[in-house]
Amino acid sequence: MAITIKGRGSGGDAVMAPRSRSVLAIQDGTVQATALEAGKFFPQTTGGHSDPAFHEDTPNSAPPADGKIASAGNPGAAQLDRTDIEWAKHQVVSGEVLDVTWSFTVLRTVRRFNYFLTNADWDPTLPLARSQFEDKPFHTVENTQRPFWNYQSELAAQSPTTHSIPLPQRTDHQVLLAVCEIADTGTALYQVIDLSFDS
Repeated sequence: MAITIKGRGSGGDAVMAPRSRSVLAIQDGTVQATALEAGKFFPQTTGGHSDPAFHEDTPNSAPPADGKIASAGNPGAAQLDRTDIEWAKHQVVSGEVLDVTWSFTVLRTVRRFNYFLTNADWDPTLPLARSQFEDKPFHTVENTQRPFWNYQSELAAQSPTTHSIPLPQRTDHQVLLAVCEIADTGTALYQVIDLSFDS
């Protein structure tokens, strides 16, 4: 029986290419996922923080806890956090430019997209935690119009949205965390993509 993920958001906002864990789970029928939303400003651990660059934006809600990053802390999507599943991996090469494509079905006022990668020596047998990721995103796409209420059309997420991101040096299985931060709410969309780096 399929599991329905009921979050604060609705619709199918997700990374469609390379397919994220949530998209794979939808396609194999184990999860019927809406947007996986939690507080923005990962790797922050608490809510109530203002954006240091855009103080007019809505302060953040609490980001997902360690071990619940792939599910964005949504109990109905908890299987996305499991370490005993052999997740399908997208084949990549260090230094290549990877096209990441988001699909949006709900109007979003997007401030930025942050892309994080697991550390070179991360342990895939452990739940995804902040300590498994680099402290800072290796790639960011930011919309700088302010205040957000005067630029609703400029900040509106386009579907599809594709970013070409240069990949750092890595080997073997790594996890790409894509976070889409929303200007007019305290939340972000969380998507996890499994990559396999050719040696």
